[in-house]
Amino acid sequence: MNFDLSNKIIWVCGHAGLAGSSLLRRLSSEKCKLIYETKSKLNLLSQNDVDKFVKKKKPNVIINAAGKVGGIVANMKYPVEFIQENLLIQINIIKAAYSNSVEKLLFLGSSCIYPANFKQPLKEEYFLKGELEKTNEFYALAKIAGIKLCEAYRKQYGCDYISVMPTNLYGPNDNFNSESSHVPAALLNRFHNAKVLKEKEVTIWGNGKVSREFLHVDDFADACIFLLKSFSDSKIVNIGTGKDITIKEFATLIKKVVGYEGRIIFDNSKPSGVKKKLLNISKIKRLGWKPKIDLLTGLKKYYEWYLTNHKRLRI
Repeated sequence: MNFDLSNKIIWVCGHAGLAGSSLLRRLSSEKCKLIYETKSKLNLLSQNDVDKFVKKKKPNVIINAAGKVGGIVANMKYPVEFIQENLLIQINIIKAAYSNSVEKLLFLGSSCIYPANFKQPLKEEYFLKGELEKTNEFYALAKIAGIKLCEAYRKQYGCDYISVMPTNLYGPNDNFNSESSHVPAALLNRFHNAKVLKEKEVTIWGNGKVSREFLHVDDFADACIFLLKSFSDSKIVNIGTGKDITIKEFATLIKKVVGYEGRIIFDNSKPSGVKKKLLNISKIKRLGWKPKIDLLTGLKKYYEWYLTNHKRLRI
């Protein structure tokens, strides 16, 4: 298929976040009209507010990059917010899309929807085949519900709603809050501060032996636009690099990029998460897309952005 974005009105929900802001940058090169709204003016937790916004702005396409996100600490501390707020946001946006005849919707899921400690790399068909990782179970359940809701609207009403599963993202406009940030932002911020304060060591949660996959958010945004134009199916699509790295190796790489010269200490008393989480990206590669930004290059660009925008970081 070829879904032409030319002259389409596209609403990017969650435009200020890591994924949303990258999608705005990527879409700026398309011949489309972009719309978005701030949290202070549009409450995504209100069905009435979301419906009024969609009815007034009349988007042809909706990209749902909005939601409550966070690392292990936040997920374990606020399970109610992680399942409740994400469910509400997803239901409100998807329902408004149908009620107002939106042509296409792209829903952002998460790699945490896959079974914990399952066969690697994770293929799309492993979805709902086993138990979830306990540290982010409630967030994962909300995302699963969003995927199935898109599938239900397609099945019952023929809606062109698609769902993508990103791996761990990093890049401009990341969240650097010590409690709610993900691994890349948390480590980059910690090593930078340790360098500035001339600290002798940096402590990292877990044993450092677990493996993770990291994708630059600009590659992710490019993949999303590629799928918007060329993909229409109820089945999910993984977006990643197809390569992983241990947290110890990843921390060492960020340490090098930042220029920190102290020691790295791993706190084994803290949770590490699942042993390995790597996405199989053969499906999206068969469709015609592959990542372009290698990890070292991406981390260098990430740190350059961090230094330039240090006073305006989301902390």
